[in-house]
Amino acid sequence: MKSIKPLIAGLAATLLLAGTAKAEPIILATKSFTEQHILSAMTTQYLRKKGFQITPQTNIATVISRNAMINKQVDMTWEYTGTSLIIFNHINKRMSPQESYDTVKKLDAKLGLVWLKPADMNNTYAFAMQRKRAEAENINTMSELVAKIEQVRKTDPDNNWMLGLDLEFAGRSDGMKPLQQAYTMPLDRPQIRQMDPGLVYNAVRDGFVDAGLIYTTDGRVKGFDLKVLEDDKNFFPSYAVTPVVRKDTLAANPGLEDALDTLSGLLNNDVISTLNAKVDIDHETPQKVAQEFLQQKGLL
Repeated sequence: MKSIKPLIAGLAATLLLAGTAKAEPIILATKSFTEQHILSAMTTQYLRKKGFQITPQTNIATVISRNAMINKQVDMTWEYTGTSLIIFNHINKRMSPQESYDTVKKLDAKLGLVWLKPADMNNTYAFAMQRKRAEAENINTMSELVAKIEQVRKTDPDNNWMLGLDLEFAGRSDGMKPLQQAYTMPLDRPQIRQMDPGLVYNAVRDGFVDAGLIYTTDGRVKGFDLKVLEDDKNFFPSYAVTPVVRKDTLAANPGLEDALDTLSGLLNNDVISTLNAKVDIDHETPQKVAQEFLQQKGLL
């Protein structure tokens, strides 16, 4: 009995220390654009309110963040299904949003990475026009845009429609050329204006180009009152933003999955583009925008 008492005392002390020990901080990595800055601020504020320790790391390049996740230097991120499908796994097959999610979820499970609930948003490429002009000319889809371009080409060849594109998309193997093939859209070189991605929005708003390639959740879509044309042939892949967390991080932090699923369930294209506009157009900070949003939802 005398020999057992020290063992029991030692075990009790160990359990006490284990109960009071602090969990390791959760390292959150996000990318270097407005939407990701807002997601970082939103996640950090909400998780801390829920009692988690979280250390945000912003402006992390996509590939660096991916490698850090695999090497257990980063615990979680907000990733896009299309990025994982195309950039990480080199799959260019056309898939529905659900197929894309199911595919990347299955592939990443082998690496110990868990894709949680995807947000009901899709930050993909699209073409956009001035809303008033698109509605006046009854252009709602890419096919209708192509038909209009061809109509102008035949009836008024001196007044060719011009499209604004960023330099990367114009030259990518999965960019402009296959898009033209998918929509049977012949274009002459003078009809394409290549520019910095950020300038495309201004060029469409100011009428410098007739339509331009944009990102569907960019705040300037709403801020500049642009109309996003439906990709009726489903050329562009789905880019649903989703919390991706290491499996061991989830196991070490009960309740983390539910908390992140709550956040992703609040997001859609209209919500995130409104929040993006507050930062990009109204010049509010991502931290303020995130805080006000969470307060409106009763989460802070």
